[in-house]
Amino acid sequence: MDAMIETRGLTRRFGERTVVDDVSFDVPDGMLTGFVGGNGAGKTTTMRMIMGLLGISAGEVLWQGRPITAADRRRFGYMPEERGLYPKQKVLDQLVYLGELSGLPAAQARASASESLERFGLADRGGDRVEKLSLGNQQRVQIIAALLNRPQALILDEPFSGLDPAAVDSMVDLLREETARGVPVLFSSHQLDLVERLCDRLVVLRAGEVVAQGSVEELRARGPERLRVVTDRDAGWIRDVPGVHVLDVDGPEALVELADHDLPAADAVRRAILTAGLDRGEVRELATVRTPLSEIYREVTA
Repeated sequence: MDAMIETRGLTRRFGERTVVDDVSFDVPDGMLTGFVGGNGAGKTTTMRMIMGLLGISAGEVLWQGRPITAADRRRFGYMPEERGLYPKQKVLDQLVYLGELSGLPAAQARASASESLERFGLADRGGDRVEKLSLGNQQRVQIIAALLNRPQALILDEPFSGLDPAAVDSMVDLLREETARGVPVLFSSHQLDLVERLCDRLVVLRAGEVVAQGSVEELRARGPERLRVVTDRDAGWIRDVPGVHVLDVDGPEALVELADHDLPAADAVRRAILTAGLDRGEVRELATVRTPLSEIYREVTA
């Protein structure tokens, strides 16, 4: 059985207010699944329900095809958005303690924590109290705590918040190592450029409901195809090509959308653009333009 987290109709109500409404998605094994949405969309509430930290009003969470148990969740690595560290305790002592709580022998917890501190450039800070660390370094320690016991799944709420570029790279390497051994990873982030670069799959929430999910390319396919056209003279003629919505014309360059998603119709429009351009001179470029994730996000959450 694949190691997969599944939510089925997950719902959470606070009195008369529904904050997560019939949310269903999968977090497949060995994949990074990005969880995105605006503030108040329900991401943190959903993650807390998956982890058993918040009661479920309706629906269920499945692990490996069956209802999840408390024992399953103890093998998950979880990182809350609000740091859950003890500010007065020394960094290494705290990590060893948290490792023991997750079931590791003390010696193994110490070895794992020391190795991770070294990897994040914090080897010389193990004897410092957490409160003496910068917010970014506290975030590093929180990440290390989530990974100590070689978890069978990872649920990370804004794991990249406050990290400098070097720490982001270290974090990315760690997550890739986890997915390489088959671990399903769900993480939320407001950094859409980072989500686009990292994620195998996306789940987009708006007002507590899933409004889109799939790979970035699958989400791109929901919207109109964009083309960049470059000719050797003014490209204003492109406004007269049927099936084309012109976004911008700047001298010999134009950015257009194809009105029809249907593949044969889109191919016919491309041929029409090429024919019209060649009738007027030379077409130097006719290329598909990748829609950035930020724009896809705005479209599906509008």
